[in-house]
Order: sequence, then C-alpha cells, then structure tokens
Amino acid sequence: MSDISTLPRDGLVAVVKRDCPTCVLAAPVLAELAAQGGIVVYTQDDPTFPEDIADRIDDTGLDVSHRLGIEIVPTLIRFQDGQDIGRTYGWDRAEWERISGFQGIGAGLPAFRPGCGAKNVEPGVIERLKVRFGETGLESRRVEIGDGEDEFEAMFERGWSDGLPVVPPTEERVLRMLAGTTRDPQEVLGLCPPNLIPATVEKIAINAVMAGCKPEYLPVVLAAVECVLDPAFAMHGVLATTMFVGPVVIVNGPIRRQIGMNGKGNALGQGNRANATIGRALQLVIRNIGGGKPQEVDRATLGSPGKYTYCFAEDEEGSCWEPLSTDFGIARGVSAVTVFAGFGLQGVVDQKSRTPESLTRSMAGSLRGIHNPKLAPACDAVLVVCPEHERTFRNAGWSKRQVYDELYRLCEMPADPLIAGADGIAEGVKPALAGGTVNKFRPDGLMIVRAGGGAGMFSGIIAGWSTPGPTGSLPVCREVKS
Repeated sequence: MSDISTLPRDGLVAVVKRDCPTCVLAAPVLAELAAQGGIVVYTQDDPTFPEDIADRIDDTGLDVSHRLGIEIVPTLIRFQDGQDIGRTYGWDRAEWERISGFQGIGAGLPAFRPGCGAKNVEPGVIERLKVRFGETGLESRRVEIGDGEDEFEAMFERGWSDGLPVVPPTEERVLRMLAGTTRDPQEVLGLCPPNLIPATVEKIAINAVMAGCKPEYLPVVLAAVECVLDPAFAMHGVLATTMFVGPVVIVNGPIRRQIGMNGKGNALGQGNRANATIGRALQLVIRNIGGGKPQEVDRATLGSPGKYTYCFAEDEEGSCWEPLSTDFGIARGVSAVTVFAGFGLQGVVDQKSRTPESLTRSMAGSLRGIHNPKLAPACDAVLVVCPEHERTFRNAGWSKRQVYDELYRLCEMPADPLIAGADGIAEGVKPALAGGTVNKFRPDGLMIVRAGGGAGMFSGIIAGWSTPGPTGSLPVCREVKS
C-alpha cells in the first residue's frame, strides 16, 4: 500500500484506475513514458493495472490520491524538487506532451478524451479520508462511546433523543451532511433558546444527521431554524407555554420537488422522508442545542404528536392561488420556509357544499370553534384547503384573498354570547365588550394553503398559540439559501 513518502522529488507521477475507459486508453502512453524516462503510477482500484508498468504502486487505500488532491483520473503530474510544478487531467495529447516533455506520444490515439471521477472524491470516501487525516474542520466536541456500549442506547441515555432512535452523528456523516450547503459550518444563525446557545451550521447539521435527513434537506432545515430564532416567533415562549404548540414547517418553491417533499395525499401524515426528517431535525435542534426538553423548560400540559415533527409542502402545482410564501413578500418561484406555532389538526368535513358561499360558512363555523367557541380573538390559524374544496373556489373564480376576506367577515361575532359567564360557561371575553362585536382572529391572523390528496372533501385547521403579538408567537418566513 502507498504513502506520501513514495512520491518522487523529481519526475512524472500518474494516478489512474482500471474502472476508467480513458485510463485504459492512456495506459500505452504511460508505458511509453516509462520506457523513455520513467514514471511512477499510482493505481486506485486494481493493483495489477496498468500491467505494462513495473513501477506501479497500490493506492487502493487512496492516501496518496487524497494528499495530491486528485479529482479526475488519469492525472499526470510533474514534480521538481518535491514540488508539483504542473498537472493535467484526462487524456489531452498536447497537455501530456507539455507536462512530460516528450513529443509524439500516443500515436494512433484520439487527441482528447475526458477523464473519470477519482475514487478518493466519491461520496462516502472523501469523508472517510478527511477523518483519517484529521481534516474535518469540525469544532463540536467529540463524544467517545465505549466499546461495550450500544451507540443507539448511549444516545437515549445521554438525552439526545426525542424518544425515537436517532442516527449516530459520526464525523463522516456530519461532513456528508455539510456538503448539502455552501454555508460556513461555523456560521452562527442565532442564539437557540432556552439556553441561548449559538446555533452554528455545523451543530444544526449534526442534528439533521440524527433526524435522518439527507444532505440536500439541510438548506430547508437551516431556513426553518432561522425562522424559529427570529424574535417574532418567540421560540422560548413556544416552549414555555402550557399550550399544545410546536413549530409547524410549511415549504414553498422549487426545493419541494427537488428533495421530494409531499404536498399531496397524506401530506400531514407519515411516509415521506423529507417531510418527516426536516421537522424532526428542527425539534432536535431546539432540544439538543437550546436545551428545550419536556417537563423542563418545555411546559406543555399535553403536547401533541406534532412535537415530534410537523412539516409539509404546499401543493403549488395544483393550486389556482399564490403560494403561502408570497403573503410574506417572497416572490413566487423562490424556495422559502414558513414556520408557525401550531398544534394538532382539526378536520373541516363538508361533502355537500358546491358554492363558495356555502363552503366558507361551513369553514368559518369550524374556525369559530378553535380553542373555545367563547374565546376571541383566540389565535392565528392555518387553513389547509384540500383540492376538492379548492376546486369549488376555483370554479367560482374566487381568489385566495376573497376566501380570506369572507372567512374573516364570517368570524366577526356578536360579543354578548361570548361574555364570560354567558350560557353558564365561566370562560369567555371581557364584559366590557358587551353590545359590540369581536373577531375570532387578528387581522391577517389566518393563513391559507393548499395541500392534500385529490379525493375527499376534507380540509383541516392547524390552530396556533393563543397570544399572538408582542407576548406570543407570530409566523415567520425565510428564503431557503443554498
């Protein structure tokens, strides 16, 4: 096996692999160079290749390839006084003549053929090599697991899990995850509550690994973290409230399709890796970086299953409306994430309405009941409109704004039945509102998205935290950065 000490101080070096047609094509040229002046050849995959080169060295461990920074094979390099003074990639007769100093080589071969990707830069291989040579650049503390410990049980015991098994965040896996973004691993996105610990890209990537994300999901996870760290979202309050809430992640733009997110059938349910792991990664960031754990700072009375993960894509392709992200000033066609402090899912079942007037009245009736029918304004909410219900609005030519305005009008209610004590119910609004009206929502406190399967007239309501505004949580939207 090779090591860097086998490199010559002066002369030619080539790096090849048998599993490369261009390397096979150039093998006779390597033999020519060996006969004329000598060359050291490192082979990445087959120690017997090239057969006509006596001075070939087994580099299947890829140590030399990694140290030389080989990206394409074949690579031809000239060394002088131990320094790399020139190199070329693939087969290019003019370049090989220039680097080698020999003219007329490779007679009978085409003038040019592109090379192949080197084995040392293949996914999974490059990360192992960086770990082996101490080139990870990772700054997070390494936790050693004893030989007799089960790594999955060890992570449970250390409190890193949300109650389900997590993927061990080895250095190789973290490096592979970081390849999903161009952002600096040490960039700080903000201070993660409740402990106000700096949330670096690297630490977020570690939790994305644990959640089971693919590297291409990382930009979405980072955008979601930026949302919850915005003071307007009030993540500390979302944790500390005894309400049921947790971050609900809604994704818009081309990234949805690029990473295979689900905005169609069962969009809010199980079965899609991107939906499930992006939302889970966000929750693990809050737990493992910020320290937000149940029965500690997380004071939820009941919580909800959504506190494991709550993430879905809007079905923009099937919609006649502008996507949710445009409500926050982001242009259509730009990938974005909206995070909302919400809980559960309340069904809106209406299989008979065929006019927008009837359907909005049905939806408003359900909206007026969230939290408690006697509380207003109660909270923000997301109305997830299923395709069959959206079709009713589409056929009538109703824009999303028209739907919103009508729902908001229908949620304006006489205050008298809502007064505390009315109808024998102690809960309710202040007596000072008697004789007036009150709306279930603050202005613009209702968001509308389109998602779900093509069959079934079943929409849904995701209700939110009961105190939006300066002392509560507001939805936040951020563009996804690569």
